[in-house]
Amino acid sequence: MTTAPTRYTAPTRYWFPAKRYGWGWGPPQCWQGWTVLLGYMLLCTIGLLFFGLQERVLTFLVYQLLLTAALLLVFWQKGEPPRWRWDDDQPK
Repeated sequence: MTTAPTRYTAPTRYWFPAKRYGWGWGPPQCWQGWTVLLGYMLLCTIGLLFFGLQERVLTFLVYQLLLTAALLLVFWQKGEPPRWRWDDDQPK
């Protein structure tokens, strides 16, 4: 009985690795992650300048909420699967 040869698949490289302690993601590990993070910060700054904090506060908050939701979606799609970590699985 022979088995079909298996295809080699390269390990997935996450843009955002999991944090060592706690739940969530750490700093980016590749240029794509840094680009996303810097783009988010740039868009936040542009929104602050465009909407201002005195004139259209509610519009600014909705804008920030949408940007943050988009960032979290990228984290979820391109980051290591989140789970609570206590440093148990890290090599010593």
